[in-house]
Amino acid sequence: MLITNAVLVNEGRRFEADLLIKGERIEKIAPKISAPAGVKVLDAKGRFLLPGMVDDQVHFRDPGLTHKGDLSTESAAAVAGGTTSFMDMPNVIPQTVTRAALADKYRMAQGRAHANYAFYFGATNDNVEEIARLEPGETPAVKIFMGASTGNMLVDNPVTLEGIFARSPAILLTHCEDTPLIKRNEEAAREKYGEDVPFSEHPHIRSVEACYKSTELAVGLAKRHGARLHVLHLTTARELEFFQPGPVKGKQITVEACVHHLYFDESRYADLGSYLKCNPAVKSASDRVALVAAVREGRIDIIATDHAPHTKEEKAQKYFKAPSGLPLVQHSLLALFELIARGELDLETVVQRAMHAPAERFGVQERGFLREGAYADLVLVDPNRPTVVTPESVLYKCGWSPFDGHTFAASIASTWVNGELAWDGSKVLAPRGQRLRLGA
Repeated sequence: MLITNAVLVNEGRRFEADLLIKGERIEKIAPKISAPAGVKVLDAKGRFLLPGMVDDQVHFRDPGLTHKGDLSTESAAAVAGGTTSFMDMPNVIPQTVTRAALADKYRMAQGRAHANYAFYFGATNDNVEEIARLEPGETPAVKIFMGASTGNMLVDNPVTLEGIFARSPAILLTHCEDTPLIKRNEEAAREKYGEDVPFSEHPHIRSVEACYKSTELAVGLAKRHGARLHVLHLTTARELEFFQPGPVKGKQITVEACVHHLYFDESRYADLGSYLKCNPAVKSASDRVALVAAVREGRIDIIATDHAPHTKEEKAQKYFKAPSGLPLVQHSLLALFELIARGELDLETVVQRAMHAPAERFGVQERGFLREGAYADLVLVDPNRPTVVTPESVLYKCGWSPFDGHTFAASIASTWVNGELAWDGSKVLAPRGQRLRLGA
């Protein structure tokens, strides 16, 4: 396919060009390309052509929790939203805490995933030896829940933490919240409200202090052991002091923000209630503003989603029983375009943080950039065609979105995965996802 008259955004530049896809890859990028015989031509009409998003944090719920979502449904929503590669979390059933379980997940994704995929390995209090045996390319990173989690995936043994940071051959990912402090905050809320705690208390229960204390521990461990660390979903201005601005390449310690923490603040608990409940919590307006500023300056390296679907029935419960997590991959890029329209971010920065940086940080080979010879993972965005979010348009298995009823100014016109059209602006086509090749 030849895409003509596009505005390409790549590696800090915005420029008008044509782009030729041959097979799975980008064959040529030039101001004007003559269509070879038999090649389909798509006139982009000045719309934005970007690398597809590389989402380094999703929970697609497969295996074992597939009533909420699965690799097929959630990756279909991802390509409809302009995400062409994803990295999926290990807190499924069975948990991805053995190399055999990791291999099973890769087999499970073959022929089902609409986007390219990789799977994280999970840390527990008793699998340090298994972590130490991981081989290059097996997983993008090892996930450590340093805050509350499901099953035995809360790693709270100090000796175990030291061992993981000292011996992991892979990057370490941390979910940073201090569980003992959260438990004390929960008990205080129970004393005040009983079981009917307002959802507006969530950022006070999973507080700034709980996040700060755990992030301080993770960063300290990484520095002491020389470990490569990536801190997930930062939510507070205070935690920013642990991170430095600058290019992601060469950093030993990196950090990300998620779309919902850049977009929402605690004022939205009033109308969204449990549908905004996530861990770590969406916090104050000033925290949100600080996070966006840190994305601009490169102190925050990566933008992700932490896509985490739950059913409406699960979310309809009271505070302590309603699970935490939001489905986001279908509208994450559109939400970022809204921040661009508000003047809070620019498109070049979004492409750097959501496409280039995740590929660079996790060693994703030949993806995340518009380059001749790279895989043709592309998204065409129409900034002038609105998208109305309705329950009928949501592709998640859970059937809802925190953006229900919202109209975005932009739309995802097309998405290509490995050179093949994956989303044509109205429907998802056959799955084309491949296993991500990971390198240094």
